[in-house]
Formats: sequence, structure tokens, C-alpha cells
Amino acid sequence: MKQAAQDRAWLMSLYRRMVLIREFEERVKYLFLEGIMPGTIHQYQGQEACAVGVCAALDQDDVITSTHRPHGHAIARGLPVNSLMAELFGKVTGCCKGKGGSMHMGDLSRGMVPAVAIVGGALPMAAGIALSFRMKKEKRVAVAFMGDGATNEGTFHEALNMASVWDLPVVYVVENNLYAASTHVSLAMKTKTIAERASAYGMPGCTVDGNDVLAVHAAAKEALDRARAGKGPTLLELVTYRITGHSRRDPALYQPEEEKKKALANEPIGRLAARLKVDGIADDKALAEIRDSVKAEIEEAVKRAMADPEPRPEDTLEDVFA
Repeated sequence: MKQAAQDRAWLMSLYRRMVLIREFEERVKYLFLEGIMPGTIHQYQGQEACAVGVCAALDQDDVITSTHRPHGHAIARGLPVNSLMAELFGKVTGCCKGKGGSMHMGDLSRGMVPAVAIVGGALPMAAGIALSFRMKKEKRVAVAFMGDGATNEGTFHEALNMASVWDLPVVYVVENNLYAASTHVSLAMKTKTIAERASAYGMPGCTVDGNDVLAVHAAAKEALDRARAGKGPTLLELVTYRITGHSRRDPALYQPEEEKKKALANEPIGRLAARLKVDGIADDKALAEIRDSVKAEIEEAVKRAMADPEPRPEDTLEDVFA
């Protein structure tokens, strides 16, 4: 009975975390459209099961690296929504004191290196982090998130080769949303799956339904356990779909209407909700209460962020090497 209650609480926590990402992104989208929030954004709607499934399998001391689309990774890793919203507003209370913005959010004290906007730029960094774990004899793992486009960058091949040669405790996670900006994955590679590329480096490659949070979690746990046991890296390909534009100015007209319709019917939050109801874990009322709770949390974060102090001119002299 106790185990069942724990399982229910865990499943509900996965659902809440995915809803938190979705509602955060939706609220941020309108803040930008209304001209209230500065800068630009690359959003994560539709890919929530990837970040949540992987991060739910991590130990507290593990470290992730991220991309130009980092909001979902940050929320899944447990960074407070208040600090993320403040960062997007450029406030000193942000996770990077307002100096990083959308594409560079993170907090190493919470297990997330501030994101790297260069496509594929964080992949060698993850290998370096994993190397440091091995040299210190720490049972920690580095996880590098990337989009499908990054797998055509030289850094992808260099990082995977080095990680494999040295048996580094690193997991490379490809969020294959089918489009590198507006280029369909089929136009950029010959192999049927990205996971096949792992064979060139003598490591396991696994293709997973990236919209099934439990399948993602199971695959991530297996890869993390393998890395922690000293057996080297794994390449995980999570097949998902971005149900928004590449960036806030992108209407995504390159996505066929039928494809988008199918993607919306298969999106991860609705799929988990249906599963929770079928298994008798939650009903519509319980799921609605989670959404209401999440929306209230996000509105409070917006209110706080807008009221928080702006950086001072002299703050530019802090957090620099010289």
C-alpha cells in the first residue's frame, strides 16, 4: 500500500513538472508578444517528457548541460520558477543575475551548467565535466541535451569519440523534434535514426518515444546506471515534436498541417493524463487542480519578477575573470 502511494505521488509529480514547463512557456510567450518581456526566446512546448523523464532519473549531484532552448531543462532540473522568470526579465534575482537571459539560464549549484546557445557547443563541455568526475573518482554523471541539428556539427562527433575512447560517465540526449530550425531531419542525414550514429563510436544507441515520459525515464535510468558503473557513454535519441515555432518570430509554416495535427494528438502531457486516468491514479478534478496550482505559481513568479530590482551599472564589473 505504501509503495502504491509512493508510485502515485511520483507519477503525479512527473505530470505536475510537465504542466509547469508547458504553462511557463505559454505565459512567457504572451509576455513577449505583448512587449512586456525583453530579448528573444526559443521555447519547449511539446518536448516536456524529454526533460522531465531524463531529469527524474538523475541523482542530486549529477550535472546537465543545455541548449538555446533551455527553459524546460531548467524547470525539469528543479531550478525555481521565480529565478527563471526573473532571469527572463533581466533582473538581479534571476538565476544568472539577469546576465544570461533566455539562452544562458542555469545554476550549477542545482546541477545545471548555464546553457550554451551555440548549436553543439556544450557537448565537449559535458565530456570535460564527465572526465573531472572520473578523475575525482566521483559516482556522478554528466548529461548533455541537444537538438537533432547538433548531431551534424563537428563537436557532436568529437565529443562522442572522446567520451567513448575514455569511457566517460556521460549520457548524450538528442531531442529529435524533426526540425533543425526549419530543416527536416530527413534532409540532413542518411541514416534512419540518429541513434545509429552511436555505432561509429562503439557505444550503445537507443531510440525512444520522446513523448512517453515513463519510457524516457526508463531509458535514461539504464544509461545513467551504465555510466555510473564505469561502462562509458550512451546516445539516447528521444523522438518528439516541437508544437511551437523555432523562436518567437517563427510561424512554423514549414510544418505540414496534418503533421501538426497528429503531433498535438500525441503530445506528452495529454498522453500521461490519459494514462493516469485509465490506471485510476487521477481524475479530471485532480489534474485540473494541478493546472490551477501551476498557473498560480507562475502568476506569482511574474508579479515578483516585474517588481524585482534591475541590475546596476556597476554590476557589469562583477562575475568577470578580469
